[in-house]
Amino acid sequence: MALLLRPFARRAAAAPQRILVIKPDHLGDVLLLTPALAALRQRFPQAQITVLLGPWATRLLAGNPAVDTLLTCPFPGFVRGEPARLVRPYLTLLRYAALLRAGRFDTALIARDDHWWGGLLALAAGCGRRVGFAHPLVAPSLTAALPWDPQIHVTQQALDLVALLGVVAGIDDRCLEHSFPPQFFPTEAEHAWAADWLATNSPDRPLLAIQPGSGGAAKLWPAEHWAALARGLAERGTLVLTGGPADAADVAAISALLDDRPHHTLVGAASLGQLAALFGRCALVLGVDNGPLHLAVTQGVPTIHLFGPGDHRRFGPWGDPARHAVLRSGLWCSPCGVLTHCPRATSPSECMATLSVAPVRALAQAMLQIGPRANVTAMAP
Repeated sequence: MALLLRPFARRAAAAPQRILVIKPDHLGDVLLLTPALAALRQRFPQAQITVLLGPWATRLLAGNPAVDTLLTCPFPGFVRGEPARLVRPYLTLLRYAALLRAGRFDTALIARDDHWWGGLLALAAGCGRRVGFAHPLVAPSLTAALPWDPQIHVTQQALDLVALLGVVAGIDDRCLEHSFPPQFFPTEAEHAWAADWLATNSPDRPLLAIQPGSGGAAKLWPAEHWAALARGLAERGTLVLTGGPADAADVAAISALLDDRPHHTLVGAASLGQLAALFGRCALVLGVDNGPLHLAVTQGVPTIHLFGPGDHRRFGPWGDPARHAVLRSGLWCSPCGVLTHCPRATSPSECMATLSVAPVRALAQAMLQIGPRANVTAMAP
């Protein structure tokens, strides 16, 4: 199909002027893209940078100074709960390609390494320069590609794409900054909400947040483990169990085991921005491999991430390992990459169940000695 669409591509300008970044993913993966967006802005400060992402992810990049325009697309295969269809992905592609052609983008970055649909979309939209990875499904639609290595962290992959674009465009990057943290910008109102919540619920003690839920059942740590950990941490500060509506049962199970310890639950009661602002006021945030933990990383708060079936080398926190730590049991079959269930039919997943409480408690106590970041009031411009 890439061959059929090649006549639609325009000639690219020598220097990128109108850049389209295609990112179909959800919460954590979009946040892990933000260092590359900052690098892209630094390399091409005069370019118009547009990000095409799912409608579920627009809040993640709202107010980001690296982005000029956000466009949305219901990417086939990424709309949760949508049944698989044979023809609709191609009809959606043609429709959105027609819309994007009006933007006259000269350059596209395919920011997910296996996103063949995004590569075809960039080609059909007329982007003359299309940069991505030499994944077998994507490479035919590209004009420049990096070797595909599925063991590289996704943030490093995205930064490497930006560097490749610089090489293609003849940019000497020796004088450019190369360290970019993940970013999310709560608004003034969201910071005010978090400040009010803290003043009401924990005015005099450090706030410790546990985000136990995940969209993949195999990634969950047993409720009994969380409760045992929380009992020990309750002496160090105020506990709050956080989560979205889908996490209600997981949070309730932990809360029921903590009836002898004061704690708060905040489930489905805070927006992403409010949750980020609250995390930024915590002494420590703990959780499994999930998007909200990446949200906490953007706020500079120390974090502990419990990994099992997910690959921490690829999807772990992006930042100072002294402030953002990963713990895992190291079971022989982990990471397997199967997030919905254990392929060996263990329940709960053995790679999570065998991660004992003691090392998590010891690390949490050590990380509570780390101070909060210097400024928790950063907000969307």
